[in-house]
Amino acid sequence: MRSVSHKMLDYRLLGHAKTIILFIITVAAMFSIFSADGIVSQVHLQSSAIEIEVSEVFQIHTTERRIKSTVAGIPLRITEQEIKEVRSANQNSLNPPLNVTEEERIEWFRKKLPEFEIFTSNNLSRKFHRRIQEFFNNNKCEVQFFMTWISPAESFGRRDFLAMESLFKLHPHGCLVILSGTLDSMQGYRILKPLLDRGFKVSAVTPDLAFLVKNTPAESWLHEMKSGNKDPGEIPLAQNLSNLIRLATLFKYGGVYLDTDFIVLKSFAGLSNSIGAQSIDMVSKNWTRLNNAVLVFDSNHPLLFKFIQEFAATFDGNKWGHNGPYLVSRVVERVAGRPGYNFTVMPPMAFYPVDWIRIGGFFRKPENRADSRWVKAKLLQLSGETYGVHLWNRQSSRIRIEEGSVMAGLIYDHCVICKYVYSS
Repeated sequence: MRSVSHKMLDYRLLGHAKTIILFIITVAAMFSIFSADGIVSQVHLQSSAIEIEVSEVFQIHTTERRIKSTVAGIPLRITEQEIKEVRSANQNSLNPPLNVTEEERIEWFRKKLPEFEIFTSNNLSRKFHRRIQEFFNNNKCEVQFFMTWISPAESFGRRDFLAMESLFKLHPHGCLVILSGTLDSMQGYRILKPLLDRGFKVSAVTPDLAFLVKNTPAESWLHEMKSGNKDPGEIPLAQNLSNLIRLATLFKYGGVYLDTDFIVLKSFAGLSNSIGAQSIDMVSKNWTRLNNAVLVFDSNHPLLFKFIQEFAATFDGNKWGHNGPYLVSRVVERVAGRPGYNFTVMPPMAFYPVDWIRIGGFFRKPENRADSRWVKAKLLQLSGETYGVHLWNRQSSRIRIEEGSVMAGLIYDHCVICKYVYSS
């Protein structure tokens, strides 16, 4: 009897121990999960992140497949790489087909409309205006900056991150809003976390396009586009929507818009109501083309209204630049000298000190003494009257930054984390 009692007691103790061990393992696992992603210090960001995570689960659920564990047959979610592949495929499927008639493209667009999330309203986009106001009101912003990102979050690369670093290097008390549905997510938060951890004020916010264009000439354009009766053109619609979003955002809130391939070299605090010339006539010194990669305007500025009006009236999705650089050039040429418009056209050295044809030279290391002298002279020149360098990402994204190059010098002087310079 005694041996039986001892055995029963042993089994009870063993069972009790197993329960305790299981509890400890569970708590440890939960702690590791939470600590891996980091704890969001801002309450608003934390609550938004939870909403985003829940919505992402439901959005991905329709395209995710389940796989079985080879060990215990436990259903697991697909890997992160597979999710990226699904999202990338979905993104590519929204690029208009080439070599088709306008009627065929409009028919394709009608079928794809439900997949264009930028046109739909969700829990995050409905809070857009409130979140923007809270972000700016709760922070003492030296300058209000905006960027747009309509591509997948995983394509936000190291060079795009360097652009943000340079912004905060010169504006440690500035505030940056990235208008993006894809970065307004847990994945986006992890991308921005190194800056947030250092106290910089940056937030990704899902835009509400209908709200942004309300009571502007683009409101009817958006309604027609969402009805599926307008030709989106051969150029990916996201590119043209970015052109509209930057104009409407500055018209609504005012501030500085920057492309994500722009390295900031000088404070924007003293600038107002300015646009940059991309090129000038070498004889007359008059500008020949403007660009919209950098815009500095007060809210409700009449020139911004004219830009939006031109976008809605002359939209053409088949011509690269027609709704962007060429648009601002057309409008400024028409209104120049008219009363009621107060703005400055900055010279090319301000924002576009190197054109897209020669941008590659900024990335290459010097091969001889003459090259080294040129690099030093160029860095000295840029340290004067240049507010930043537009990198012309379409031409330079595949060019590696080489040690000793102009780009290497610029980044090392204007970065805050300074990692992965030569691999970006």
